[in-house]
Amino acid sequence: MESPSLPVTAKDWTSTGLHRVLCMQGGEGDVSYVNNSDCQALAITLCKPILISSLQSIKLFTSPIIRIADLGCATGSNTFDTVDTVVETLRQLFTAVYGGGSLEFEAFFCDLPSNDFNMLFRLLSEKQKVDSAKYFASGVAGSFCDRLFPRGTIHVAVSLSALHWLSQIPEKVLEKGSRTWNKGKTWIEGAKKEVVDAYAEQSDKDLSDFLKCRKEEMVEGGVLFVLMGGRPSGSSSQFGDQDTRVKHPFTTTMEQAWQDLIDEGLIDEETRDGFNIPAYMRSPEEVAAGIDRIGGFKIEKMEYMKIVEYSDEKHEEWKKDPVSYGRARTNLVQAAIRPMVEVYLGVDLCDELFKRYENRVSTTREFLHITCFFGVVAFSAIRIE
Repeated sequence: MESPSLPVTAKDWTSTGLHRVLCMQGGEGDVSYVNNSDCQALAITLCKPILISSLQSIKLFTSPIIRIADLGCATGSNTFDTVDTVVETLRQLFTAVYGGGSLEFEAFFCDLPSNDFNMLFRLLSEKQKVDSAKYFASGVAGSFCDRLFPRGTIHVAVSLSALHWLSQIPEKVLEKGSRTWNKGKTWIEGAKKEVVDAYAEQSDKDLSDFLKCRKEEMVEGGVLFVLMGGRPSGSSSQFGDQDTRVKHPFTTTMEQAWQDLIDEGLIDEETRDGFNIPAYMRSPEEVAAGIDRIGGFKIEKMEYMKIVEYSDEKHEEWKKDPVSYGRARTNLVQAAIRPMVEVYLGVDLCDELFKRYENRVSTTREFLHITCFFGVVAFSAIRIE
């Protein structure tokens, strides 16, 4: 059978093309990121003490304007809550030292041009109607692997649940017949070592580019706080336990759903093999090595944490209603990758893929009795000379 006429080819995403489609699902519908980011919110809450601790030891700037950048902001309350934390912590600190004053804050919400900035600023406008404006806000469209600001202008830079997304698909994993070809899979968990190494190489490059840019943009004494998807020290897997490997949204069920489309004659294997999820979970050692390689930052604290996918109450509720569980998990994965899948397959085939994904989750009773954890690596660092 011939491949369907696809809106893009896999090769389009091995260079600069991915930035046009890599974004969280916009709007505020059932599959939107706004309505499917509770796990990210929990991770931010658990890691907030690391951020606050770094802010409290920050160099007291003489500038009357403190500039904050959220890199990979997406949409919704997570970005607003974090910026609020930065503003409130620094305002309290400056008040304690200087007794108040006319300190002002400017917040830059940064993401790829494909991000739903309209939704972001509509939600911010609604928030500011009930919460007095604490800062001046603006949007910056661009990749955080590139320079976004003039040299030495940013005092605090944060990046939340974004840096594990790669800037492009490694070309090597699409080279048919090569040892690095990721044939039969749509991600790297369980893939050949050569495939994982290709992703790791791209991950190292992206981290280096990110740090080089922040090194230029940030003032001496500024705080960099990053929270990203990660894996535990010493793990060759993208995860730290077998249950997570089985149940993670990008692994077993995702591969089964793509295979269902093949078995039903809706796509061929070549189409499946051309789609790779551009995400890599770094270990704390990989992050530390990247910071050391680029220089200009002193790590204040770094931690690996595990975030449970859903509360115990939710688990008990879904054991009685597996259909609702399947819908919830499918909404979660669509919030993260539907924009990419839709551009790659087209709307109709994208819908078919996620229907099969939902059916697979709803009918896999095992999922209701095991727990999936999302690993994160969080670190704070100070900009030094």
